[in-house]
Amino acid sequence: MPCATFGDVFAAVEQKRADCGIIPIDNSLAGSIHHNYDLLLAHALHIVGEIHLRIEHALMCHRAASMRTLRRVRSHPMALDQCSAFLSRFPSLQREAYFDTAGAAASIAQTQDLETAAIAGEYAATLYGLKVLRRNIENRLHNFTRFLVLSRSPGQPKRGVRAKTSIVFIPTTNETGILFRSLGVFYVRNIDLLKIESRPDPDAPFEYMFYLDLEGSPSSRHVAEALEHLQELTKMFRLLGVYPMGKGDFYGAASRRRRH
Repeated sequence: MPCATFGDVFAAVEQKRADCGIIPIDNSLAGSIHHNYDLLLAHALHIVGEIHLRIEHALMCHRAASMRTLRRVRSHPMALDQCSAFLSRFPSLQREAYFDTAGAAASIAQTQDLETAAIAGEYAATLYGLKVLRRNIENRLHNFTRFLVLSRSPGQPKRGVRAKTSIVFIPTTNETGILFRSLGVFYVRNIDLLKIESRPDPDAPFEYMFYLDLEGSPSSRHVAEALEHLQELTKMFRLLGVYPMGKGDFYGAASRRRRH
C-alpha cells in the first residue's frame, strides 16, 4: 500500500488498513529523518523490526529524452542530497523536490515529460517504462538506509536473537549533568548504546527529549534494571519497541560494486 506521506503510513496502521508500516528513520550519509522521530512519539505504534537497505540511485527519463533535452531533475529531497556530487556536474539542471523517489519516476511516465529526469531505484525505470541514463550516481557506495517496521501490537524477539530496544525520555530537570546521569544507568551495567538522537521538547522551549537505541531487551535483568533506574531521572519515558537487531553487509556488498 503506497502512502503519500510518512504520517499516512502511521494512520494506515492505526486505522487497521494495514497490518504493518515501514518508514525510513536514518541514512548512513544524510543522517536522521527527524520528522519520523516526531511521528513515533505522536502515535501509539510499536517498533517490531528494522531493515537495513543498500540504496542505489539511478538517473532515468522518458525513452525519447536524453541528457541534452533535460531541464530538471526530480526526486525526494534526501535522494537529491545523496546525489549532490553527480548533480554538481550539471549545473543547468534545476532540482525539483518530490514526495517520493518512485513517485517522481511515475510522474514522468504519466506526463510523458521529455525535459525532466528522476532519481530513483533502477526498478522504478523498469516499472514505469523509463530509460536509465546513469547508474550508481549516489555520492558514496556505502549508502544505507535503516527502516523501522511498525505494528499496533508490541513485539518480542525470540530467545537467542540479538535484540534492540528503542526508548524516548525527557530528563526531570535541566540541571547540570542530568544527561550524564541518565546515560550512566546504561554504562554501569555495560549496556551498549547504539544511537542517541535529541529532539526539541514541544512543551518546553529550548529543552530536549532524547531517543535512544540500546542493545538488549527488557527481558534481560540488567536492561530492565537500567530502564527502571532511568525512569527515576525522567519526567517522561516511553518504550518505543523491542525488536530483532537488523542485519546488513554494510561494506562487503558496496565494495563489490563499481560506479558506472
